Amino acid sequence: METNPETEDNSRPCPVVAFVTGGAWIIGYKAWGALLGRRLAERGIIVACIDYRNFPQGTIGDMVHDASQGISFVCNNIASHGGDPNQIYLIGQSAGAHIAACALMEQAVKESGGNPVSWSLTQIKAYFGLSGGYNMHNLVDHFHERGLNRSIFLSIMEGEESLSRYSPEIVAKTSSAETIALLPLVVLMHGTEDYSIPSSSSQTFVDVLQQAGAQARLLLYEGKTHTDIFVQDPLRGGRDPLVEDVLSIIHADDANACQKIALAPTPRRLVFEWQLKLARKISPF
Repeated sequence: METNPETEDNSRPCPVVAFVTGGAWIIGYKAWGALLGRRLAERGIIVACIDYRNFPQGTIGDMVHDASQGISFVCNNIASHGGDPNQIYLIGQSAGAHIAACALMEQAVKESGGNPVSWSLTQIKAYFGLSGGYNMHNLVDHFHERGLNRSIFLSIMEGEESLSRYSPEIVAKTSSAETIALLPLVVLMHGTEDYSIPSSSSQTFVDVLQQAGAQARLLLYEGKTHTDIFVQDPLRGGRDPLVEDVLSIIHADDANACQKIALAPTPRRLVFEWQLKLARKISPF
């Protein structure tokens, strides 16, 4: 969990981000959220990075369950860590964006059906999906061509018959108005040069959500790859468009916080540019 010592003595509870990491459903690890967590913590946000079982230790149903349990823990315990339980934001990146969106839709279906739940969507102010895929039917062949074997991917997703169940876009299309009304603001963020998961995945999901009556918006980052907005940009230091966009929504109603952010020191560069360019060439993502 990332916190900023400067904010811990403040009697006012801090906004909270529950972060679900990516990792192709196979190599996900909570530490992947450290860069984003650091940038947000520097600006007064408490960040809790949620772990989940990877394949083959678990399949998608286990991952969604684990993420939901993690969100539940944050919702029910963050107040004791100085966080505001009524100002929690959910962020997922890549596979984590898919898993978090599945957990969100599953929770909405449960709550609208009157089923018992351990956390409430009313506590989630917004969901940010970074570089995610939301219709698994449309991505099977794409992932196969990118190196994630079709049979392995279908095993992760619990078979072809489960693709619709674990496609938030399809779940949203077929959900009742009561279910959709429970969803928080959905903000999908994607680089236009993302070859791992095309930005059209976010565009289509936003369109479906808006047509269903949900609050949803799309933020595209021109020329950015799958990892640029999440790894390379924070390592560069200086202005970070994604972090700025996240903070602008978290602090939309807090003029004082916005002013403090504007006056905050500029993050320093952590890695030489030539190293980032080399990493971009050899990264499988």
